[in-house]
Amino acid sequence: MKPACYRLRLLSDICRAVVLPCACLWLALKFLNVHLGPIISFPFYLNFFILWAVVTRFLANFVHTRTARQFGAQPIPQVVGKWPGNIDVLLRMMKAFKTSYVLDVYLQLFEEYQCTTLNMRILWRDTIITMDQQHSKFILSTGFANFWRGHSQKERMETFLGQGIFNRDDEMWKMHRNVARPFFARERISDFEIFERYTRRALNLMSSLSASGLPCEAQDLFSRLTLDAASEFLFGTDLKTLGASLPVAGKTRMGPKGSATDDSWGAFAKAFEMAQQIITERGRIGYLWPLFELFKDKNEDNAAVIQAWLDPLVQQVIEDKRRAQKAGIVSPVADKTFLQHLADSTDDRVLIRDQLLSVLLAARDTTACLLTFVTYFMAIYPDMATKLRAEVLEHCGPRGSPTYENIKDMKYMHAVINEVLRLYPPVPLNVRESRAEACTLPPSDMTYPQDDARPFYMPGGTTIMYLPLLMQRNPALWGPDADVFDPDRWLDPARIAKFVSNPTMYAPFSAGPRICLGQNYAYNEASYFLVCLLQEFDTFTLAPEFQPAGSLPPPEWNSRKGRQAVEKIWPAAALTLYIKGGLWVRFGRAGVPT
Repeated sequence: MKPACYRLRLLSDICRAVVLPCACLWLALKFLNVHLGPIISFPFYLNFFILWAVVTRFLANFVHTRTARQFGAQPIPQVVGKWPGNIDVLLRMMKAFKTSYVLDVYLQLFEEYQCTTLNMRILWRDTIITMDQQHSKFILSTGFANFWRGHSQKERMETFLGQGIFNRDDEMWKMHRNVARPFFARERISDFEIFERYTRRALNLMSSLSASGLPCEAQDLFSRLTLDAASEFLFGTDLKTLGASLPVAGKTRMGPKGSATDDSWGAFAKAFEMAQQIITERGRIGYLWPLFELFKDKNEDNAAVIQAWLDPLVQQVIEDKRRAQKAGIVSPVADKTFLQHLADSTDDRVLIRDQLLSVLLAARDTTACLLTFVTYFMAIYPDMATKLRAEVLEHCGPRGSPTYENIKDMKYMHAVINEVLRLYPPVPLNVRESRAEACTLPPSDMTYPQDDARPFYMPGGTTIMYLPLLMQRNPALWGPDADVFDPDRWLDPARIAKFVSNPTMYAPFSAGPRICLGQNYAYNEASYFLVCLLQEFDTFTLAPEFQPAGSLPPPEWNSRKGRQAVEKIWPAAALTLYIKGGLWVRFGRAGVPT
């Protein structure tokens, strides 16, 4: 069934689970010539349905137990709630998501059950969560063939991402990846001309605000910077979002993932971010989310706004392609943009648009997230910013443009970026589904119960959510200071050796066959911008008085452990990581007091 047909899927499931058994009972009674009076028919059918559900669940559990025994595997530890179907657990989680620290809802479950992989078993359906490094490695790499995006995730994301690379598997996914790969080769991503142009535009805006004594909403600015640079790099088109109206300190309201502006760019950003929030909410509700969207797909309006932005780009590239074909012009791949190369591979406008959107999502949100949290740490750890600036001046001077070789030689900058990505990976959680055939997960980093080292049984068609943010803060992997921001851990030979021997303990850009093609592009863009930023500014100060109401950490976080006890901002996740309400910062020009 097509992912967009979620209503039909839900109706089919209800018919199979409720209507079919009751219809079979009715036919059986009819055949046996048994007549039930109106008074007893409803309770009779209700009791039969309950009995049917219990028996079918018992049989399913029996089959799973027998299969697990054949595999020599143990069941995944299961959350045990007080209400049937763990409905109380679901309700408690949905309430906690509104005020909790990012992914803390899941961390509390792991701590309660003293394990790193759990079956939440919400509404009688297996839903696995894991922060276990061995299990994440198996999902992404060594056991890659056993997992895919799956039906449930495609259904949630179809209206937004459609047939793009992040919402497809197998041959379609391979096609998208093969088309994109040449455009992230070293010779392309080490050409910094585009980075220079958009970095200067962003810095000019920041300088203007600084000269006026005003703070800048850094997260919003970095989102514009990365989107404009990516659109020219990949599509040959400047979307000119850096030229649109900026958030105004003390006046701008909170958007779905940051700041909201009232112009055409603001409408696109709102739709783009709201679509991600809706997908996240669907994932939290789980299997029954279509019940809340029976009469209207909540992402239809967002998709319409996004399409209005992207369709002109698609139309233009299709027309250019036809003109070139008519003129008999054949250009090598090296002379084409990614969008032109994509259009050469298909005439399907919807497919082109969906892939265009997927690449923009990755290029904008991941690098913007990285730059936002680096800036946040420079503001709360000024000694780190001073040390970083000293390295920049040593390699590039106060005005020299950074080169690929300069950036490669900046060891401390690499350490800072790695540490930020460890604590705040741009994609803090991700989802896969096991294929039709059952499989086993390897033994856990934490063996339980009673040091049981058997693998874990994974039924076919089961959703599994892996959580890089929690894995990369796991003290068992990173030591007792796992929650501490410490770039020096990436300069310590002993610590580096541990990571080198176990590289999947750090996977901010995923791993295995679906590893992010653009990770080196993101590193280079972020590094280039940070060099130029630190040449121009030497002090960074948070401006919490301008954070929108409801965007600062709740007081109860102060009594918690880990990073949330010291956090000055509210990290949140909706497909990608972001700071709630944006990041308002004062940038002080070198030698000029803030």
